[in-house]
Amino acid sequence: MKITSKLATVSAIAALTIVLGACGSKSTQSGKKDQAHSVALVTDGGGIDDKSFNQSEWEGLQKWGKKHDLVKGVGGYNYAQSNSDADFTPNVNKMIQAKYKTIIGSGYKLSQTINDAAKKNPKNNFIIIDSVVKQKNVASATFRDNEAAFLAGVAAAETTKTNKVGFVGGVHGVVIDRFEAGFRQGVKAVNKNIKIDIKYADSFSKPDVGQTLAQAMFNNNEDVIYQAAGGTGAGVFSAAKDAIKSKKVWVIGVDRDQTAEGKYKGGNLTLTSTVKGVDIAVENLADKALKDKFPGGKTVVYGLKDNGVRLTRGNMSAKAWSKVQEYKEKIVKGDISVAEKPSDL
Repeated sequence: MKITSKLATVSAIAALTIVLGACGSKSTQSGKKDQAHSVALVTDGGGIDDKSFNQSEWEGLQKWGKKHDLVKGVGGYNYAQSNSDADFTPNVNKMIQAKYKTIIGSGYKLSQTINDAAKKNPKNNFIIIDSVVKQKNVASATFRDNEAAFLAGVAAAETTKTNKVGFVGGVHGVVIDRFEAGFRQGVKAVNKNIKIDIKYADSFSKPDVGQTLAQAMFNNNEDVIYQAAGGTGAGVFSAAKDAIKSKKVWVIGVDRDQTAEGKYKGGNLTLTSTVKGVDIAVENLADKALKDKFPGGKTVVYGLKDNGVRLTRGNMSAKAWSKVQEYKEKIVKGDISVAEKPSDL
């Protein structure tokens, strides 16, 4: 009995050692794999604290890194801040030299840089957000911003008391065209008599210009402004906080829930926000790279149907929210086709 017991004990210890050894080996292999799939984000002119597009991407990348027990820095995840367009290429090259496996270009303005880098570095994965780059090692993520913008137009039309609303865009181009087109179509779907004032700042990082444009709109009795202008949009909120001292005005946020940006003493002036799932796209594509299933050469499109874009409830009235849901269902079902360009309206 004693001999049998002793043999059983030795066997148990040996088995436990094998199990622990296997676990340790798996962890090490997983760690090496994670390291081999490090990811870096290169921002456009906006920073990771722009309360908009870049911040959402960075939050998505941080979530991905923490989920896989990676740390910020070489071998994990990181970002490079671009203060101007001239920084795009140096920042992408810096991340390649630091041996990040997957490089994310934040926004369509980085398209050419990502295209050139992908050609020169075929062993790297590249992601372009909000644009399409046709290279075998580039995954393109685009969004049906026009669908969420349409709903923003519905919200604005249901909320305005003056029948005059405004749109402040960042820079003319394919992406902001979608926001403008969807917004205008949504407003007119509710009330064709509402006047829509369209203005562009020609920048995504000039809040002072955004403030000046919005002030002129509020002075013109426009009481709801939708801003699709990145960091420039902060100026629209500033103008609204000045205007609301004497009259009721609203701002519609963009890219992320911007309710916090609308807080003022006594209330909140963010009517709603169109949310773009760039954080979801970043996390999703980084996961695919980690699993060696990176969709290089493909375009992944996110829309209302898959919650890739959406409109927050915000401070809308029950009537406005009900109308938004009504139109959302029509878009998802395909009963309404939302324009992608203002010229298509």
